[in-house]
Amino acid sequence: MNDIAPDTGRRLAATGLRYEDVSIGDWFDTPARHVGTELIDAFAELTGDRFEIHMDDDAARAHGFPSRVAHGLLILSLVDGLKNQAQARFLAIASLGWNFRFERPVLAGDTITARVRIKDKRTTSRPDRGILTLGFCVRKQTGETVQSGENQLMVYR
Repeated sequence: MNDIAPDTGRRLAATGLRYEDVSIGDWFDTPARHVGTELIDAFAELTGDRFEIHMDDDAARAHGFPSRVAHGLLILSLVDGLKNQAQARFLAIASLGWNFRFERPVLAGDTITARVRIKDKRTTSRPDRGILTLGFCVRKQTGETVQSGENQLMVYR
């Protein structure tokens, strides 16, 4: 699922991208985001998910991690925000769903970025809308893939 290297397509850089503006294989990179303990703490406060590997270094080590682990859903949420901060941006209507895999932990202090590729596109019954399937490969500063998956995004035509 994480094999989304841009072997075809163009690097996208425009804003206000519509369905017709993109082709399968086109891609872009998001900005980077540092994942500090303050983000992990804020996400735990917001969601109520205080599982010990997220909240305490010693507990994380007891479970085999070197330090606190960011929530997988925190990283996915940050990736969605990074997508919307990228140089290339869609004229979007709504996200229709995510299918994501959490492959490796993101630890407190890591920095993430994502490559986004147009994997598929289809029209809808409404002539002013189309659906893009976006493939994501999320990496941390070491180059390791930490998450990968797809997002169905409804955009204007």
